[in-house]
Amino acid sequence: MNSGKLVFSQLTSYLPMKAFRRCVARYRGSYKVQSFSCWDQYLCMAFAQLTYRESLRDIEVCLRAMQGKLYHMGIRGNVSKSTLADANENRDWRIYADFAQILIHHARSLYIDEDFGVELEQTVYALDSTTIDLCLSVFQWALFRKNKGAVKLHTLLDLRGPIPAFVWITDGTVHDVNILDELIPEAGSIYLFDRAYIDYKRLLKLHNSNAFFITRAKSNLRFKRQYSYTIDKSTGLKCDQIGILEGFYSSKNYPEKIRRIKYYDDVHDKNLVFLTNNLTLPALTISQLYKCRWKVETFFKWIKQHLRIKSFYGTSENAVKTQIWIAISIYILVAIVKKQLKLEISLYTFLQILSLTMFEKDDIFQLVKEGDYNTPADLDSNQLNLFDL
Repeated sequence: MNSGKLVFSQLTSYLPMKAFRRCVARYRGSYKVQSFSCWDQYLCMAFAQLTYRESLRDIEVCLRAMQGKLYHMGIRGNVSKSTLADANENRDWRIYADFAQILIHHARSLYIDEDFGVELEQTVYALDSTTIDLCLSVFQWALFRKNKGAVKLHTLLDLRGPIPAFVWITDGTVHDVNILDELIPEAGSIYLFDRAYIDYKRLLKLHNSNAFFITRAKSNLRFKRQYSYTIDKSTGLKCDQIGILEGFYSSKNYPEKIRRIKYYDDVHDKNLVFLTNNLTLPALTISQLYKCRWKVETFFKWIKQHLRIKSFYGTSENAVKTQIWIAISIYILVAIVKKQLKLEISLYTFLQILSLTMFEKDDIFQLVKEGDYNTPADLDSNQLNLFDL
């Protein structure tokens, strides 16, 4: 039980403080810091994420209104707009990136047995990116187009959870395919991505690392069939073929055998062509796996809707990356708490409860248990649903 402890403090008690201090020490986050520590900065930004604060002034006003409770929240420094702005501007964003990675590692171990719709022993990842638009006149470092600024959030999502296993933040000019150079492939794992990531030289590196990829073929694919597998056309499959790539550069960059699967999607009345280096999985399973790739799209929509990553509290690159990484760490933290408390509600509902009870002293589990948060199945709502975490 957490009698007398604020909900905010109960939530942050799941954070590994020793690991956070190591991240701070690694990047000298405490250098010349006298009163407002990196931990104070993190807690203020976490509060902003959990309660949907709009600006630094908004954070300052809300926290100062609860001045008597700041100590019990773990905040020791004096909260002010200028102090928080300076911290976001100057303290290395990698502190919070490394801390988020520690939380991600913990969360993935908790969700390792989760079902994502396809029965497989291998780890399955979905790779994609989302663009966060910025005003180029304010965020001059965030190059994208001539009159437009943006950053890209590249994410490798572990479909068991789903938990982001890898996150990379770049300016808008970086093409998606370049992120394959930043990945360290896991042998035996399956990577799902769309046509933007097709680069046969990079795909060969995945193949040589004993990892598998599944992607959509481009319309100009030149493929020479060597032999075909028997298929059941009633399932929507049209062909399952093994062959090699044709064309001078394609065959040179990827000389290995590759598998082409054609599938008819009757829902969208569309023929889909998949390429993979996995020659053993059933063709229908390959098609079902690619469909799971859309979970990363849902993840992007969800965090944009429910976390503060579309409007920023600072304009520098360091401030933007700090805010995004802290937002990701809060998403992971809430997922960890939800799993450890064995809560049956959606992550969205859990966040809404937390946003209104930060300064209450009720036990988190009791707050959820005493309310009826089950949404009727036949309720017609436009609310974006998160995965059943």
